[in-house]
Amino acid sequence: MEQDALDKAFMALADPVRRAMVARLSRGDATVNELAEPFTITKQAVSKHIQVLEHAGLVTRSRDAQRRPVHLDAAALEHLTAWIDQYRLIAESRYRQLDQLLGAGTEEPHEKPAKKKEELK
Repeated sequence: MEQDALDKAFMALADPVRRAMVARLSRGDATVNELAEPFTITKQAVSKHIQVLEHAGLVTRSRDAQRRPVHLDAAALEHLTAWIDQYRLIAESRYRQLDQLLGAGTEEPHEKPAKKKEELK
């Protein structure tokens, strides 16, 4: 996924209303009215949020007679997940290396044999 598309997608998901819409759409397609139900914002505002999600490539709309359902583009979310995972895997690898390093330094030292009284004099 190119950088511009990533930027648009993450900016779209930065808003909690749009994240809630994506969560709702993950359960199935919905109309503007259905997406507006849980919010105390106007349908016009909901439509603008949908336009932002569309512009980011996260959702699409189709026409079904009088209905215009909104669809979540799962492939776009998969691209975001893949981008995040590459950095998560690198970070996990570094943490494992750090754990190994710290684990090697915390082994209990072997007891030194007690010195004989003669050696102390």
